[in-house]
Amino acid sequence: MADEGPGRRRRDERDLLDAVERKEARKLAARRHGRRSIAFGLGLFGVVGWSVAIPTLVGIALGLYLDRVAPLGFSWTLTLMIVGVGTGALVAWSVASTGACARGPGAALPQGKR
Repeated sequence: MADEGPGRRRRDERDLLDAVERKEARKLAARRHGRRSIAFGLGLFGVVGWSVAIPTLVGIALGLYLDRVAPLGFSWTLTLMIVGVGTGALVAWSVASTGACARGPGAALPQGKR
């Protein structure tokens, strides 16, 4: 194993230390905030749901309008609905992965997300 040198070992140790520190920070934040209520879970579910629903509905409305005004050989409604679902899924993924809902408005982002 030629690539098993001291540099690689230090890098692996640094990666492990970073992972442990991130996990520790998450656990400490969870202890600080305590147990979340059912209402919080439903609220988070609603935010993610509306993040998908609104772009989808906008895509459908715009598609219906374009089908009437500029009909082509394909359905604008179906095309823009798919674009809306995709956009909404990206927005929902972004919101859920950054934890923006869980931190609340105005909360600082974690170190790696600035």
